[in-house]
Amino acid sequence: MNRRRAFKIRDRGPIFTAVVYIVMFIVLLACTLPFLYIIAMSFSSSDAILKGKVSLFPVDFSVEAYRQIFAYPHFFRAYKNTILYTVCGTAISLVLMVLFAYPLSKTRLKGQKFVMKLVVFSMFFSGGMIPNYLLISSLGLTGTVFAMILPFAINQFNLIILVNFFKSIPEELEEAARIDGLNYFGILIQILLPLSTAALATIGLYTAVFFWNDWFYGLIYLNSELFPVMLLLRNIVNGTTMVGEAGGVGDKASVAIAVKSAVILTSTLPIILLYPFLQKYFVKGMLVGAVKG
Repeated sequence: MNRRRAFKIRDRGPIFTAVVYIVMFIVLLACTLPFLYIIAMSFSSSDAILKGKVSLFPVDFSVEAYRQIFAYPHFFRAYKNTILYTVCGTAISLVLMVLFAYPLSKTRLKGQKFVMKLVVFSMFFSGGMIPNYLLISSLGLTGTVFAMILPFAINQFNLIILVNFFKSIPEELEEAARIDGLNYFGILIQILLPLSTAALATIGLYTAVFFWNDWFYGLIYLNSELFPVMLLLRNIVNGTTMVGEAGGVGDKASVAIAVKSAVILTSTLPIILLYPFLQKYFVKGMLVGAVKG
């Protein structure tokens, strides 16, 4: 039986590996080529865009689109606002979700199932936009930084992921820690959090992407001085679209396309660059999980 199984693995090993590499290469091209096209469009001249010469490499290299974006009033202030919302919002969200998920992972606690049902219910049903706005307004959060952070500090889906991850950690570890004299808070800080690096990094990345990409709630709750960069870039895109439509198929339309491409690159590149810094935490978390068995 073992010989037959080993023969099958050796027989299909190179073919299976080749198929995996081919599929991965196709997926890589599907993800990379559109991004390269956007980069080429943003750094190409309007004449080259108008004549359809741009493919995967810039033609008649130009930074005019970026010059228009950076010259936009309050651009760098909006970027600073977004960084503030992303960093503070992610940190607060992780702290609150850890403190909420740890007790919810203890099925022996009274009311745990009821609270979990409330969490799941709130994930599918909400009051709607108007009740949410009235609530934020009654709390005095409109026009403040906290309107972009506190209402979205706990995401139900991420919370459920974290609860299930805490449940997967052996109970014997906590029992041994309690014998050594640690209380529940010490167990959470010294035992569970080091083992939860992968889960926290994943949830933190999801949360950071949400705060970075959010513009709709900024439009509702904030004034222009506190606008996130996504909302500002959206206004730039709408403005260039109107200019392009008014200009027809001429130079203004091609400039509008270049500006849109530059906006896409400017808005997505920072959050993409965040992943390599979090990748080591993914690897570290998996290694810790493998060691703990």
